[in-house]
Amino acid sequence: MKSLVKTELGYGNLEVQEKPIPSPGPDQVKIEVKYAGICGSDIHTYEGHYKVAVPVTLGHEFSGEVVEVGENVTEFKVGDRVTSETTFYICGECEYCNTLDYNLCNHRKGLGTQQDGAFAKYLIARKESVHLLPDNVDYQSAAMTEPLACTYHAVSKTEINQGDVVVVIGPGPIGLLAAQVAKSYGATVIITGLTNDKVRLDKALEVGIDYIVNTQEQDLKEIVNRLTNGYGADVVLECSGAVPAAKQGLDILRKKGQYAQVGLFAQPEIMFDLEKIIQKEIRVVGSRSQKPADWEPSLALMNEGKVNAKALVTHVFDITQWEEAYQSIKSGEAIKVLLTPVE
Repeated sequence: MKSLVKTELGYGNLEVQEKPIPSPGPDQVKIEVKYAGICGSDIHTYEGHYKVAVPVTLGHEFSGEVVEVGENVTEFKVGDRVTSETTFYICGECEYCNTLDYNLCNHRKGLGTQQDGAFAKYLIARKESVHLLPDNVDYQSAAMTEPLACTYHAVSKTEINQGDVVVVIGPGPIGLLAAQVAKSYGATVIITGLTNDKVRLDKALEVGIDYIVNTQEQDLKEIVNRLTNGYGADVVLECSGAVPAAKQGLDILRKKGQYAQVGLFAQPEIMFDLEKIIQKEIRVVGSRSQKPADWEPSLALMNEGKVNAKALVTHVFDITQWEEAYQSIKSGEAIKVLLTPVE
């Protein structure tokens, strides 16, 4: 089968290769991939900024159909519509595994990073990671379950109440999903971006976000203060990974506000305003990936129509068209790009 493989670390080194069709072992499920999303981490991997266990087939956001099950698998059958968590292996012994915080296990291996992933016709998943798709969740939406679970994980680390003002910084796929999750809690949501984010900010309006703010043309702090009687935002979800955005996020928060860092920074060390955290008693939390408890609620949000993931899909290519897909993302033309397998 044809697979999109990262062959070596460094920039590029992404090739379509012929690989053997895999077979499931005990407790494993073989899935025929329908759609696989390109994640920001796939872009970082292509550009050489993110290390994976080369050579490896990339892709960890996907949907598909069960075509074979291994021994001991009774939970799924051939023909089931499914998606899967990225977790392929965990140690099962550390305190994080014991609390099902698999995203924090030091020995964890993930699909598309240490184990062959979804940029191929078939992949193998462990049965514990597989989830059935609800009736109202189509394959394109289901391919977005993993990033949605990441945003659900981040939002659940804060306490959002009915009527709270939540600011989401960064209108990429993660920001657009996080904004919709925050809306599902009954919050008034503001999403911010720059002038070159027009396509994404327009999409935010389309999916029902309350306010969109171009921070190069509008005064975000003035808008937040107007909506909060001068107190400031209750929650900031920083989804861009940009240092100026992080500083702005702390500035617009109210006293005793909550700040969640969701986006990854390009550089490992940044200047962070601890004085604001102290003086305003801000609660700061980081959010890494997702864990099992985030998946069923995420599928339910799509099934109930509270999150419109499919609306974010702007481009679909097959895996041989990687360069076109990459350019559509880097140019800002695309919001979410899905890949399909080829024979």
